[in-house]
Amino acid sequence: MRMPVAIFTASVLILALGGIARSQASKPVDNGRLTGADRDSGNWLMYGRTYDDHRFSSLKQINEQTIAKLGLIWSRELGTTRGLEATPIVENGVIYTTGSWSIVYALDAKTGDVRWTYDPAVPRTRAFFICCDVVNRGVALYRGKVYVGTLDGRLIALDAQSGTPVWSVLTIDPMRPYAITGYPRIAKGMVIIGNAGAEYGVRGYISAYDAETGKMVWRTHTVPGDPSRGFESKAMERAAKTWSGDWWTVGGGGTVWEGIVYDPSLDLLYFGTGNATAWYRDLRGNPQGDNLYAASILAVHARNGELAWYFQTVPGDNWDYDATQPLLQADLMIAGRQRNVIMQASKNGFFYVLDRKTGEFISGAPFVSGITWATGLDPKTGRPMESSSAYAGLQPIIVSPDPGGAHNWNPMAFNPATGLVYLSAKVGTHAIHAPDPQWKYNSKSENIGFDPRYEGPLNDKLRSLPPPSGELLAWDPVKQRAAWKASYPVVEGGGVLTTAANLVFQGRADGVLAAYRATDGQQLWKFDAGTGIMAPPVTYLVNGIQFVSVMVGWGGADAAFNAPNRGKIKPGYGRILTFALGGTATLTIRAFGHTEPPTPAITMNASPETVHEGKLLYGGKCAQCHGIDVVAGPLPDLRYASKTVHEQFEAIVLGGTRSSLGMPSFKDLLGADQVRAIQAYVLSRASEGANQTSK
Repeated sequence: MRMPVAIFTASVLILALGGIARSQASKPVDNGRLTGADRDSGNWLMYGRTYDDHRFSSLKQINEQTIAKLGLIWSRELGTTRGLEATPIVENGVIYTTGSWSIVYALDAKTGDVRWTYDPAVPRTRAFFICCDVVNRGVALYRGKVYVGTLDGRLIALDAQSGTPVWSVLTIDPMRPYAITGYPRIAKGMVIIGNAGAEYGVRGYISAYDAETGKMVWRTHTVPGDPSRGFESKAMERAAKTWSGDWWTVGGGGTVWEGIVYDPSLDLLYFGTGNATAWYRDLRGNPQGDNLYAASILAVHARNGELAWYFQTVPGDNWDYDATQPLLQADLMIAGRQRNVIMQASKNGFFYVLDRKTGEFISGAPFVSGITWATGLDPKTGRPMESSSAYAGLQPIIVSPDPGGAHNWNPMAFNPATGLVYLSAKVGTHAIHAPDPQWKYNSKSENIGFDPRYEGPLNDKLRSLPPPSGELLAWDPVKQRAAWKASYPVVEGGGVLTTAANLVFQGRADGVLAAYRATDGQQLWKFDAGTGIMAPPVTYLVNGIQFVSVMVGWGGADAAFNAPNRGKIKPGYGRILTFALGGTATLTIRAFGHTEPPTPAITMNASPETVHEGKLLYGGKCAQCHGIDVVAGPLPDLRYASKTVHEQFEAIVLGGTRSSLGMPSFKDLLGADQVRAIQAYVLSRASEGANQTSK
């Protein structure tokens, strides 16, 4: 939908004139422009706008006094119901962003017209080896090229004017279940990219490629490989002493799937690493080992990838507490001393402040209540003091936070004027961890090590716990305490933007995009986007007018599982929305989902035992895409499957007849009898839904 921009008052336009030159800069995006991005308020040149990743804009046209006039200018639907997580990059009036399946878009920032689209044609069967939806978090822009990492492990450089590929390199071993969902980072003429796949069994690493040619400059692994082949560095040799057994046959994990930042003054790259494989330390063979450098924050020298320092947030991680969450750089006055710091609100529920030169632990504190896995942090080293109730070997336990974390990949923001960090926080999440004593590595399956057949008393205990909640949190990193909290009616909140006009913008799972006062959290404005929001907004100038854009599309792991206690979320058709003062466009939202009760499409004579077996199999193989208890979010709700689908059920699940749509074959994991049991369970859930509605 395209609508004209409303006429602005002369006074507002005059205020904007100073930014026109900057927003229409014709100089290519090079090292100088990236390093000086803070002075280029009219553009949004990289993932976090500047190298410190503050997601802070100095623009003030949209402020406390004018925000009531903020309205929709245009929307552009992107033809997907999967998750949209990208940060749009904006330069000289053009938006560069990504959608599901790593598709890249270039749009006119003023009108929403599509200039070009590039589809890397990722094989849809790759969805099998992607834990958390077919998402992509954005591109990088440098010297006339747009860089994107794809789900099938390619790094591609596109011509920024036409979208034509300039070069493409495969960054992974195609025989291993790697994926890329994260954004590229530009540093000194190199493109830095990580990857994902620890849940399936890979060895994590980060790579640097020459931005002009695509030639690999260096690669740094995050966990040690096979000792018989020698170690790539002294760091890997030291790390190997914290592992045991034949960890390298599984891969080890520790993938760098998010959170790469760069400090040009120190020439250091910082990134977090993910979980080890499997999740559970006893299944990795050494309950006492730290398993370096999984679940850690690392700093490496940008020139060669050599390790400068590390800080492990969760030694011997047993709960999927990746340390890949966004990292913020800042210079803070702490205890009367100016400190160059790097900060993270970790999945594990603790907010960390580290010296970014040395990795020294400065401070840490829980930013949510109800953490049960640790009682606190050692005040000198920051090492967690693990709770006795959080680990019981191979026995099942309930732990908080859940694997989704108290804060995950959603970007946070730092406002230098308030001194506060703004982030989405999830409070009171819990999960059962039931290690499977029979687990063995399977290259054709996920390798979490969780026992999906667990049916013990912890299920009843988990259901009796209070439901989790979500909030926008304003955190003081110096005092290590909350300045204010703004609760919302769902658990999941999206990424954050803050501005010099004392504003904070954030979307959330119920489709609401809201603006808050940065100093006290009072909500000043909101807009119903109709579909859940995970991505962070950005702001920029076009012809002197300030715009705000955000990707709208509900997906990811939380959406796919669709837990019933997360609030009223809104799956739907993904789009990009853009706002400005005086905008009067209306948003037309296509209907999504079902309003009528489900009705079983066919009748199956299945015993209660078969249905129960199907329930267990569904929970282990299907729920991560089609929802807990067959109540789906963005993907098809199987309770509503047609007669034709049920007639082809085995062909779809085992034969892969819908693999081109993202439904891969499970022939290596399931037999025909098991598929029929799953089908019987799906039909039983359709019957239950119909009966409940008719009462």
